[in-house]
Amino acid sequence: MNDYSMLINLVYVVSATLFIFGLKLLSHPSTARKGNMLSAVAMLLAVVVTMLDHQILSFELILACLVIGSAVGVYAARKVEMTSMPELVSLFNGIGGLASLAVAYATLNGSVGLSVFVALVSFLALLIGAITFSGSVVAWAKLSERIVGRPIIFKGQVIANIVLIIGLFVCGALISLQPNDGNWHYIAIGLALVMGIMLVLPIGGADMPVVISLLNSYSGLAACAAGFALENNLLIVAGALVGASGIILTNIMCKAMNRSLINVVTSGFKPVVTSDMKIEGEIKPLTAEDAFYVLEAAQSVLVIPGYGMAVAQAQHAMKELQGLIEGNGAEVAYAIHPVAGRMPGHMNVLLAEADVSYEQLFEMDEINPRIEGFDVAIVIGANDVVNPAAREMEGSPIYGMPVINVDLAKNVFVLKRGMAAGFAGIDNPLFFKDNTRMIFGDAKETLTNLVRQFAD
Repeated sequence: MNDYSMLINLVYVVSATLFIFGLKLLSHPSTARKGNMLSAVAMLLAVVVTMLDHQILSFELILACLVIGSAVGVYAARKVEMTSMPELVSLFNGIGGLASLAVAYATLNGSVGLSVFVALVSFLALLIGAITFSGSVVAWAKLSERIVGRPIIFKGQVIANIVLIIGLFVCGALISLQPNDGNWHYIAIGLALVMGIMLVLPIGGADMPVVISLLNSYSGLAACAAGFALENNLLIVAGALVGASGIILTNIMCKAMNRSLINVVTSGFKPVVTSDMKIEGEIKPLTAEDAFYVLEAAQSVLVIPGYGMAVAQAQHAMKELQGLIEGNGAEVAYAIHPVAGRMPGHMNVLLAEADVSYEQLFEMDEINPRIEGFDVAIVIGANDVVNPAAREMEGSPIYGMPVINVDLAKNVFVLKRGMAAGFAGIDNPLFFKDNTRMIFGDAKETLTNLVRQFAD
């Protein structure tokens, strides 16, 4: 230890405390920005004080990385469209895993006489980091539709996974006993990268919000293992916080879909269940002009946003319409499903961007008991999270999944470009309900048209 060791550890304690408070503030939309800023300050403090450690080899390189990383972060935050945010988050998870992989590789190759424990945790950091990186790249490709979103399976895939697992166990044992043998490092990295790809390929696009949350947890666990390898207490704490919070969020999202994590991960290998029930009925289209008269008379309006709202960038138009409806004396509320969109909290971020009050956002369990009392429910680009087949069609792949019971509202307006199924590829009987009217076209244009009707 050097003369700065006490100061370093003291700042580490402060940073860890800030991380915990930041995570607590992230639990509510109204304080989320403060929590994010607090956590960013904690990380900056940790990086700066670590530079006082005598083991640091290049201050110039660290400073250059800080500048480059900050520039990339600012560019991504300002320029990446909201529709691409899930893909960006997925890539960020992958970069976190790649960083842990690099730390583990440097520890194994740059140190002599490593103990079995340090070699083992370094291998775990390398393993989880590589799986996180390659798995995140596949998730990014599915979300951005560079590869098909459906589960990708092939003959012998399960056997291939078993062989990969056995190979990784062997590599782990050999690296723990011979940590300086570089050949095993490369083999382990290669196997882990393939394992990450194999884990995400059989998961369907509709489950990507859960996958992103799970990969976020992986990146935290990889950082935690890297912290043990470096004997860095703050990295251990920060990684554990990210890993634990990611697992908790993953569990919440799985419950929101009435599925277990194992079911999500292995869903691609299960036979498709079909239902004998047929979705029958007549589509009843409606123009925005006619919808205006219903909204004008309504005393309560519920808005259910989905990924289609992000695609159309319709949140600002909806906020403007909300103000006019409220000015007409009606209540406006928003129902947010935990897995709406392509990542956790996607709809909350979109609505916050449009300055929609946090107090008007309601979770599914809060709003479902009230839906029958709403005069109008406006579904903007949502599909699977409002699909009544989850309640009514026992053979449906989403049967039993908790959904927003929008079909129980007095009137339902569904804003869609066409009759295409949602990301899960499942038909929606909501569109054929007697109280449902389809308003076809771009959601932003439709809402803007409604705004004009109120203004006139």
